[in-house]
Amino acid sequence: MAEPESLAEVLGGRRAALDATVPPVVFVGGWLAGGRSIWVGAGAALVAALVVAGMRLRQGDRPRAVLVGLLGVCVAALVALRTGRAEDFFLLQIVSNAASALLWAVSIVIRWPLLGLVVGAVLGQKTRWRRDPDLLRAYGRGSWIWVLQYVVRLAVFVPLWAAHAVVALGVARAVLTWPLVAACLAVSWWVIRRSLPGDHPGLRHPRTGEPATATVADREAPGGSAPAGADHLG
Repeated sequence: MAEPESLAEVLGGRRAALDATVPPVVFVGGWLAGGRSIWVGAGAALVAALVVAGMRLRQGDRPRAVLVGLLGVCVAALVALRTGRAEDFFLLQIVSNAASALLWAVSIVIRWPLLGLVVGAVLGQKTRWRRDPDLLRAYGRGSWIWVLQYVVRLAVFVPLWAAHAVVALGVARAVLTWPLVAACLAVSWWVIRRSLPGDHPGLRHPRTGEPATATVADREAPGGSAPAGADHLG
């Protein structure tokens, strides 16, 4: 496969992931500094989110993406203020991770893996990759790593939320954002590379000569030939 760049290089996302950790960490810091006042923590988180949003807009980021992030912090702060429980600042994150895990899993089952949709959109391919059976299968396998990412977060966040461990939630949010995303990108890229035949031209060059419903068994049937490197797909 002649594709040198990794998923991290194609998708980027490091800056966004790092930015996402700032408001929660600031919320915990403000909450502690204010004598465990949710109002102080929420105010500090909103100020931090506004600063981050302003920086990103000045650097040319899309306003829609910036506003979505800002809205998320506003909703998280309102939930905590409404319930009077500081740990509920992280409730939106828990719900979104549960929804994301379900959505990614369903996308794999119905053969529209979200990893393929995301990469295809970034590379300007739209859905042409679906006509490449090798890429369709590889994106499906790689997408399971993303499902696992959300499950790992839930396995950590939910017990801490139930235990009212606000500080631990802030630490977990920081640790399980960019470091976990980086690991997810690396592992899913490894899975994709292992899933593609050795002679595949790579993510930027889908082979669109076969229908998306073709399988390895179809190509190995009498009268056909398996692609080079298919013996390691498993």
